[in-house]
Amino acid sequence: MLCCDELPLPDLAEAHGTPLYVYSQQHILSRFALFQQALAEIPHTLCYAVKANSSLALLKLLAERGAGFDIVSGGELARVVLSAKRAVAKTVFAGVGKQVAEIDAALEAGILLFNVESEGELALLAEHAEKLNLPARFSLRVNPDVFAETHPYISTGLSAHKFGVDIHAARDLYRKAAHSKWLIPAGVSVHIGSQIRAVDPFGAALERVASLVRELEQDGLGLTYIDAGGGLGVEYTDGPFDPAAAVAAYAQQIVSATAGLGLHLLIEPGRFLVAQAGALLTTVINVKKNGDKTFVITDAGMNDLIRPALYQAHHQILPVCEASAAQKYPVDVVGPVCESGDFFARDRELPPVQPGDLLAILDAGAYGMSLSSNYNTRPRPAEVLVDGNAVRLIRRRETEQDLFAPELV
Repeated sequence: MLCCDELPLPDLAEAHGTPLYVYSQQHILSRFALFQQALAEIPHTLCYAVKANSSLALLKLLAERGAGFDIVSGGELARVVLSAKRAVAKTVFAGVGKQVAEIDAALEAGILLFNVESEGELALLAEHAEKLNLPARFSLRVNPDVFAETHPYISTGLSAHKFGVDIHAARDLYRKAAHSKWLIPAGVSVHIGSQIRAVDPFGAALERVASLVRELEQDGLGLTYIDAGGGLGVEYTDGPFDPAAAVAAYAQQIVSATAGLGLHLLIEPGRFLVAQAGALLTTVINVKKNGDKTFVITDAGMNDLIRPALYQAHHQILPVCEASAAQKYPVDVVGPVCESGDFFARDRELPPVQPGDLLAILDAGAYGMSLSSNYNTRPRPAEVLVDGNAVRLIRRRETEQDLFAPELV
């Protein structure tokens, strides 16, 4: 029988229903500690990437351990303010399309930095900083044109992508910004993508950023921060994976590339902290055959976990109560949503299951709930946080009243 920490998953499903997101607090904090230990010798701040999992309870948990945050919207800023107001001062605001109201809200909240992604955005930031009489600290997010092997939808470090400014144009932009009373050049930022398993691209990107920092020093621009972004990947299969070794290798690349700069390091992990801490519990509704195909139909759908449909992402799927000697056979694990793309796995080897059985979709703590929707007018799942033998509900299951509340007839 599968458990989360010390609690059997069937007990959680019985108490809270399915679909249900289950997270391990101990796992999240142990991953957080790996980064803190690996970077203990240098000044640094871990700014958790809120987009990975924006649960208020998880934000509060990490802020209590000293984390800052990486946000990409005004809504995420509001989550930080609500759950961990003191951490606003350790929050960086990224994203290519910051709106005026979001910029104003971030200035008034007193965030650490804006990661600016274009010359036009820099001008807009200066304009609103002046209107509010609040000088804006900023980093330019530079695009180092470094290839990182990952899914094309989550690769961000090439010149063909919408993110950042050309690293060769950045020096000029910093020089111009230095003449503004309302802009404070405080750092430089880079982020080359997500779910990156090799660590060499992080080092290559930061070496290019370090060269820019030295050029800016020659121009008399002394920065305070270097933002290495996030993107360190996890293992979604049952293959070997040593998270401590991965973090150590990642930290070595970053520390080596930035040695001698004397800057405060910002890193923005998201997936690495929460992905493998979470699972989506779902109940088998039916098992049916169409010709040679066998379909296991669950009460969770693509609206609850869209990664397999969106990225062709692999998630391990295990029966919660599995007979160890049961013979496995190929099935498609699918949901009830009215789309052929509503699947969690195709031709996956599973032991026999029947209606009422519980399945655990593993490594679903990142980009699961945060990418969920109400497609087909389906309420989103509940979420629980487990700590040893204790559990608490951190998000109740939505009701139809919740879904209809914003609508007018």
